[in-house]
Amino acid sequence: MAYTLDRTYEERLMRFRSQRFGMYLAMAGIVMLFAALTSAYIVRRSAGNWLEFTLPTIFYWNTLVILTSSVTLHLSWTSFKRGLQSQYRIFLIATFVLGLLFLVMQYLGWQQMTAEGLYLQVNPSASFIYVISGVHAAHIIGGVGALIVAIAHAIKLKFKVTSIRKHRFELVVIYWHFVDLLWLYLLVFFIFI
Repeated sequence: MAYTLDRTYEERLMRFRSQRFGMYLAMAGIVMLFAALTSAYIVRRSAGNWLEFTLPTIFYWNTLVILTSSVTLHLSWTSFKRGLQSQYRIFLIATFVLGLLFLVMQYLGWQQMTAEGLYLQVNPSASFIYVISGVHAAHIIGGVGALIVAIAHAIKLKFKVTSIRKHRFELVVIYWHFVDLLWLYLLVFFIFI
């Protein structure tokens, strides 16, 4: 009997490692995608026909929203590990709401660009902003989907800190912090490049 339990534990441990490795591989692919997009931005900018403009102010506020969402998710994660069910749920839901707010504000930023005559097809400089921030928004949507699953677990399942639930939630936390840092990189890139 003990052998079966140890084997099950070992199998679960291997599955956790595989899932984490898979997520890191996906994140590496995402980094390569954004490295290619930002490199293309630099190359295309030096080719001429480039319209200089300032980023919509809402993109800066959006950064505050996404950084706050990282803080609330971290608070949810630490509350979960400490067994503080209500704080865990509240901070998790707050992260979800902030993720949705980020997407809404991103859309409003695109609306602001359009109002200034910066359409997707008008100039390559504006097109790159739409495409790069849009691809990032798609990854945020993926993170929001993961948050929905995490919220469903937080509400539907009996509260219990198990290795499986801890592992699942940790993957969500790692991914969310990753897309937050990715946005910071993009904002700094847009400001200085």
